[in-house]
Amino acid sequence: MDDVDLDQMGEREGYVLDANVYRTEHAGGKALKTATDGVTILIPQPSDDPKDPLNWSQSRKNLLLFIISWAAFLPDYGSATGAVTLLPQSAIWGMTQDEVNHSQVGNVFMLGAGGVFVTIFGAYFGRLPTLFWFLVMAFWTAAWCAGSNTFNEFMAARILNGFFSTVAQGGGLMFLKDLFFFHEHARKINIWSSFIILSPYFGPLIAAFIINTVSWEIPFWVFTAMTGFALIMVILFADETYYNRHIPLSKQPPRTSRLMRLIGVEQMRTNLIGNTFAEACWRPIKVLTRPTVFLCVIYYLFTFAWVVGINTTLAIFVTPLYNFGPKQIGFFYFTPIVAAILGELVGHWLHDFIANIYMKRHNGHFEPEARLIAIYIAEPFMIGGLIGLGFCLERGLHFMITSVCWGLYVFGIMIATVALNAYGLDSYTEASGEIAAWINAARTTGGFAISYGQVQWAQSTGTEVSFGTQAGICAAVFLIIIVLQIFGKRMRQWAGPLHFKTN
Repeated sequence: MDDVDLDQMGEREGYVLDANVYRTEHAGGKALKTATDGVTILIPQPSDDPKDPLNWSQSRKNLLLFIISWAAFLPDYGSATGAVTLLPQSAIWGMTQDEVNHSQVGNVFMLGAGGVFVTIFGAYFGRLPTLFWFLVMAFWTAAWCAGSNTFNEFMAARILNGFFSTVAQGGGLMFLKDLFFFHEHARKINIWSSFIILSPYFGPLIAAFIINTVSWEIPFWVFTAMTGFALIMVILFADETYYNRHIPLSKQPPRTSRLMRLIGVEQMRTNLIGNTFAEACWRPIKVLTRPTVFLCVIYYLFTFAWVVGINTTLAIFVTPLYNFGPKQIGFFYFTPIVAAILGELVGHWLHDFIANIYMKRHNGHFEPEARLIAIYIAEPFMIGGLIGLGFCLERGLHFMITSVCWGLYVFGIMIATVALNAYGLDSYTEASGEIAAWINAARTTGGFAISYGQVQWAQSTGTEVSFGTQAGICAAVFLIIIVLQIFGKRMRQWAGPLHFKTN
């Protein structure tokens, strides 16, 4: 095992990825393992144990990345499916569309709350059993949604499904941190985030085409099948990704049965994780007390809330404005899908490009705050998209212009989401799960609040005022990003490391 904890050193002093720079600054120090290029330092340093997830084959890692990303795709997909099915449901149950939308609001809230519990259970029972059991429950509650006969039954199923389906969304960074090295993080987060950002648009798109010919239950049976696919993939291919690299190989807990690890028996028998339940519960609370984390949560809450609000209510706006039916609403959702894909493609290169430029200008050193530079690029798209969307809906401009404005906002959100997650992970590597959970909770809490009042707000003030106000809030909270760039490192040094027992 290597004595140098490069994660802790990076948090404290800035990351050094160039082996030549590191040798110059630490003359006589122990030689470090590098990537295949012979220059890029591997952070963290992998052990000599083939069971170390960092030593798994790239194909195995990427398969797990796909499984986690697919599972992260599910919660918002299922949640947003209800944005379209509320149209026939309101007619069947004799309720207004806004009243039926309350089931979706409860679902959205639980997407955030469930993520915090994911990190607690992951820090106590292990990553794999938490993923498995949450997906088992998500599969059951998805089927319950599809089989509901009354609104109250449907609402209960939706709320529970939100809590359990969020497992890979709220805790996804745990798996990414376990599997990939520092220099790979931005691109892998970009892939995982793209599934999350795309999911709320695929749900309404597919559901709109389905309910055009069959009943509202069928989209939820499709969602159930998708959840079942994720569960099957976990059963067949997933494994425990937690590995304590701070203890020698001779003291590593044995890995004997993947089935026992899947259900959590082996982790508990070998005390693999090592946290008490009280310590696991304290972790997310302690993370939120860190000023940089708290400020990121506030920024994301007031930036992403409008994504959920727009997505859960847009069908109510465009149906009378453009005389859209379910099929036209489905086509309309192609725009944010294209925008999110473009954001993923741009981000695939952008975040690494920014990091490389930063390191060239800072003698090979990289500070986590450099991740936030990408948000400067994202912010104008978000503000401009919201303002344009408000004007289009207020003045009845052509639906293609409305579509483009929506796409601009989604493109900006995609870039900002990756930057914020990467910043949180680089700042506190030992709290990967908790960082993801709180950012996810911020996203859904904001969406929960705005979904309740989006329609009434727009009806009382007009969409120009309501969406313009949302754009103004996005601009105002951008000051948080500026504060983090200037004072973020000093805030982290003042708050000190988390000193968790396990990463």
